[in-house]
Amino acid sequence: MSQTPTTPSTIIDLIKISKTYHPDIQALADISLHVCQGEIIFLTGASGAGKTTLLRLISRIEKPTKGMIEVAGLDLAKLPRNKIHLLRRKVGTAYQDFKLLSDRTVADNIAIAMEVMYRPSSYIEHRTRTLLDQLDLVKKYSTRAGDLSRGEQQRVAIARAVANNPEIVLADEPTGQLDASSSATVVDALVGHHGERTLLVVTHDLEVAKRCSLVLELRDGSIVERERA
Repeated sequence: MSQTPTTPSTIIDLIKISKTYHPDIQALADISLHVCQGEIIFLTGASGAGKTTLLRLISRIEKPTKGMIEVAGLDLAKLPRNKIHLLRRKVGTAYQDFKLLSDRTVADNIAIAMEVMYRPSSYIEHRTRTLLDQLDLVKKYSTRAGDLSRGEQQRVAIARAVANNPEIVLADEPTGQLDASSSATVVDALVGHHGERTLLVVTHDLEVAKRCSLVLELRDGSIVERERA
């Protein structure tokens, strides 16, 4: 007896989302987007198009002015502040400002993401070294994050974002500070072994976008073009 293929479930659901900043700057306008588990979505568009704002809404760093957002089964409008950790367990983020602790080592910065999940120390060390090896940073294990180049800091931010094997990873220009070789390494870390992980990546790198299942172009706060691989 043949079996009907399982339809991937929706893991990110945005319904008529708008975001307006004071006094009347509209960053996003009436956006609806349904992302299935395991999809690799690349967001393109000019600076100021609303790409970063969209990621910040999905991670609940900011709230929409209008509309509904559901991520991994959580209604973000109804998620109280003391339950935000439930979302953080499911979503890994890597933004352009990195947010690394400059006075702590590379290993410390990656370990923090796992320590808050109460992972065993042996697991944390092994996972950290594995990620650094994948990203050609294993020699920087004990280096202070503040002593790294911008490109190295970017790769550490990516390692931290995926350290807990989150269901969703949001990455804002993950190859923006990198040369072609390092860019390919980061893309492989994000995409090459993503499994059932869902990826939303802001990028201007057309070579990166070729690895996706869907390209979305944002223009003036609206989705104007969709292209499936």
